[in-house]
Amino acid sequence: MKFLIDKAHRLPRTWSNRELAKFAHLFHGDVVNVSAWKDIDKEGRRYQSYFRNSNSYTLTNYKADARGFQGMENEIFLDLEKELPGELLQRFDVVFNHTTLEHIYAFQAAFKNLCLLSKDIVIIVVPFLQPYHSDYGDYWRFTPLSLKRMFEDNGYGILYLSCNSHAMSSVYIFSIASRNPDKWRENFDCSSGFAGPQGRGNEQDIGSSAIPNYGYRLKMYLKQLLK
Repeated sequence: MKFLIDKAHRLPRTWSNRELAKFAHLFHGDVVNVSAWKDIDKEGRRYQSYFRNSNSYTLTNYKADARGFQGMENEIFLDLEKELPGELLQRFDVVFNHTTLEHIYAFQAAFKNLCLLSKDIVIIVVPFLQPYHSDYGDYWRFTPLSLKRMFEDNGYGILYLSCNSHAMSSVYIFSIASRNPDKWRENFDCSSGFAGPQGRGNEQDIGSSAIPNYGYRLKMYLKQLLK
């Protein structure tokens, strides 16, 4: 039952899977899932299946001693904190990265490398609010503004950005950006800075359901009534 779902970890994950499913089929060419581990979406599917129109699918992982553990072809090993090998510069049409950056201390270097890997599209999922989980190191949380700025600093424009708004839940940010945003205007409203699960939303409300402030909400409600 829905009310029994693990809202701290599983619910935002399944939400981000739904977000990815809305758009992944739009993209063609060579796709890479960076720091993919087993390439599993935690619901029994491989992320590869979302990108059904891709020409090729590659995954990267950090530890070379885990080679072959995933049982997939096209696996390479990559340290996102180090300078990207020349042969990987703009090697892929689409770069996908799910909840990795919070585990990387030099996250800006890692973010830059994610952008350098791509010819065009970068899809990144990061936590905005989430319990501390230090098994692999846990250093950072992100905001929509920080993602926008980092994409802009690396020559990308936001195509789509959303956050889940479930009550008492962890909050993820799902983002898609492009080197060529004009190319995608038929598929995305590139002027929209934030789209919540129910469509367009207000960035100021992100996290308000996860950490409810009932006194403030009542105050704002009464203020609206008085108007």
